[in-house]
Amino acid sequence: MLQRTLRTPALRSALSALSPRATSTTLLPRITSSLAQTRLLSQEVRTAIEKAVASAPVVLFMKGTPETPQCGFSRTSIQILGLQGVDPRKFTAFNVLEDEELRSGIKEYSDWPTIPQLYIDKEFVGGCDILINMHKDGSLAQLLAEKKVIIEDDTNPDSDAEGQQAQETRATTEQSTGARSKDAKGESS
Repeated sequence: MLQRTLRTPALRSALSALSPRATSTTLLPRITSSLAQTRLLSQEVRTAIEKAVASAPVVLFMKGTPETPQCGFSRTSIQILGLQGVDPRKFTAFNVLEDEELRSGIKEYSDWPTIPQLYIDKEFVGGCDILINMHKDGSLAQLLAEKKVIIEDDTNPDSDAEGQQAQETRATTEQSTGARSKDAKGESS
């Protein structure tokens, strides 16, 4: 009997919305209130976010800038990306504090409630907590290596265009002077 008494008021209120007495006049305020709480992302903001996400292989939406993060989570995310060796030429960051539409829009775009947010090759990776876990278990290093967004090893100067150009300049200098040139470390080539 006690269980029936406890259930009855709950059932009555749940069923009252479905009763024949429920009309558009009684339901409309509930629906309107529910829709007012849900913000719809405008096409203009969605397009701007899509362009931002596609602007570099590694994109971080953060509070502040990489040089001056404005929250601890953004600072931690930048530090993790630095420790992982992300190539600065393949990385960009957007300060959500400069644009309220971006700040709220990126949360809706990714369906993730917090900032910072990391995207790699246009795919949402996660926030600071996800980055920390991926950094600890090695999966972030693996992902960044697969996407080829980390700085190449400096031991082989032929590994990139700048290294190749430096090697050619060094060889030309050696031919014209007859001497061995030294690199920045003072080592002969």
